[in-house]
Amino acid sequence: MQPLYDTDAPVVSVHLDTTRSAHDADKQIELRWRSARRSLAEQGADEEDLRLLDGVVGGVAEVPGPQGEALFASAGRLLGAFTLAEPPAADSARVLPVADPLGLAIDRDHQLPHVVVAVDREGADVAAYPAAAHEPSFQRSFHGSTLHITRVKAGAEAQASFHRRSVNLWTENTEQVAQDVRAAAEHVEAAVVLVAGDPKAVGLLREHFAARPPLGRLVYIGGGRTDTTARESLRENADAAIREAMTVRHREVLDTLDADLAGGRALQGIAAVKEALAEGRVGVLLLAARQADAPTLYASRRDPRALGTDPAAFGEDPTIFSAPAAPLLLRSAVLGGAEFTELLPPATATEGVAALLRY
Repeated sequence: MQPLYDTDAPVVSVHLDTTRSAHDADKQIELRWRSARRSLAEQGADEEDLRLLDGVVGGVAEVPGPQGEALFASAGRLLGAFTLAEPPAADSARVLPVADPLGLAIDRDHQLPHVVVAVDREGADVAAYPAAAHEPSFQRSFHGSTLHITRVKAGAEAQASFHRRSVNLWTENTEQVAQDVRAAAEHVEAAVVLVAGDPKAVGLLREHFAARPPLGRLVYIGGGRTDTTARESLRENADAAIREAMTVRHREVLDTLDADLAGGRALQGIAAVKEALAEGRVGVLLLAARQADAPTLYASRRDPRALGTDPAAFGEDPTIFSAPAAPLLLRSAVLGGAEFTELLPPATATEGVAALLRY
């Protein structure tokens, strides 16, 4: 996110639902952008920035189903355009002295590097996705040899020979698939490997993984690659499995937060966290998605990590400006090299802000 802060001019930040499930999706997206554009103009957005966004808004037509978009522009430059794996909870359009990428940060925080495998007795489709990517960075389809792949109802010796040959082919094919999956998982440092497909082929793949598992947690899901229905089921089940894996990961972080708060190794509340950010002590910043009641803070262009509740604390610094707390806390964390995790409900913290400390 660092390029989003490479400007001293006001920043237009837009988060839109660009889902393309409906037949009139293009029209719906156009109406959403028209409403957001009108709001931005009322907030004083530069017309040059609005015209720039006119040319890039609209999401990715090649990605079916739910998606969103985060756009950032300043002084006639596009600072960033991001496809969101999930639509934002609500469209937002803001003009502030700094970028407001909390929705983008939350979307990225919900994603995991993962591998999706659709396997059958002839081979598999293997695709590896870095966190939050809608296109795989590693992709391989393996079809193997289909000669005598189906067991036949022949007699005696012929039947036994054909059965042995088909079983050998299944085994050889899934062995190649297992190698592809291991390579794909290493390529993206996968947190999760999702496996679906023909029960017989999946069973053989399990045996290969038992001897030498791939990087990441193995999760077996429904779906496959045989037809449109199977592929749609694969995506639906893969999305659900990623959400569950993300929730498990967040629970672990929140358990750490509870323990560290008790042990004095974590902080909560804006006052305490902003001081730790200024000192470079924050390892992980945690923010709740809802920040509607967040107070205004002051910041400086000279020192992006420093935050205050009183402009007088910055002395005669002519670059002082004010903005809502959440965008400034996130800016300080990004430019200070901290990580980010959403403070997921039902977990709470004072003012919806907490931090795990480096020291």
